[in-house]
Amino acid sequence: MTVVSFRRTVWAHYEKYGRHDLPWRKTHDVYKVLVSEVMLQQTQVDRVIPFYTNFIKQFPTAKKLAVAPLSEVLKAWQGLGYNRRAKMLHSAAKKLIAIPDLSYRTNLVFDTVKKLEELSGVGPYTARAVAAFAYNQNVIVIETNIRTVVIHHFFSKKKKVSDTEIEKVLRRAAPDVASAKSGEWYSALMDYGAHLKRSGISHNAKSKTYTKQSKFSGSLREARGAILREYTRGVTSRTRLISLLGPSRKEQMKTALKALIQEGLVT
Repeated sequence: MTVVSFRRTVWAHYEKYGRHDLPWRKTHDVYKVLVSEVMLQQTQVDRVIPFYTNFIKQFPTAKKLAVAPLSEVLKAWQGLGYNRRAKMLHSAAKKLIAIPDLSYRTNLVFDTVKKLEELSGVGPYTARAVAAFAYNQNVIVIETNIRTVVIHHFFSKKKKVSDTEIEKVLRRAAPDVASAKSGEWYSALMDYGAHLKRSGISHNAKSKTYTKQSKFSGSLREARGAILREYTRGVTSRTRLISLLGPSRKEQMKTALKALIQEGLVT
């Protein structure tokens, strides 16, 4: 497929089937975009929508989140999983309000991505996604749905595809800088990739970055979640917390509780 045909295919799908009503797509507020990106890490879109809506109602600005007690933030996050994301977002909000160029939608700054990467829990992907969706900066954003799209149209017969190869295609296909459509373009790519996966077309295993996620049941993640859920309800007895999942998992619960204390999620 040529790059021109590729663009047409992606835009045509987006125009007809795009998820235009997603709440985080109705804003360019860097804080709200950041909240959505952190929530969407390893979590399905449909599951994120109600959490995002409620979280933004409770913490509508970076300042509101920054001054809120961590316990309140964790309580609002309960049920979404990967609770350390809540703590990192809480820490990121404190720094975000101290960086005027990022706290408000003013003139674009050349080193937006670099400044975003200084925020707690913000890695290369999240920084670039926020730069694209909040500021329409022409950066390269690669995630699982985008990989599926590019591999499907350009590398369908190749067994292993690197992100470097995917990046080259995305650079060629990127909208013109003057169009200021970077954010919309990546929304279109993600929606098209999600459509391909629902249709049974998934090339994740072909990506060199692919790793199969471990089962949740019986995992340390499950143990951490159980402890935090009870902790945010007011349970602070160590004995009770490590007994939540039964005698056979007490040692695992001890390990989970120790880690949560070290990370500052439980005091």
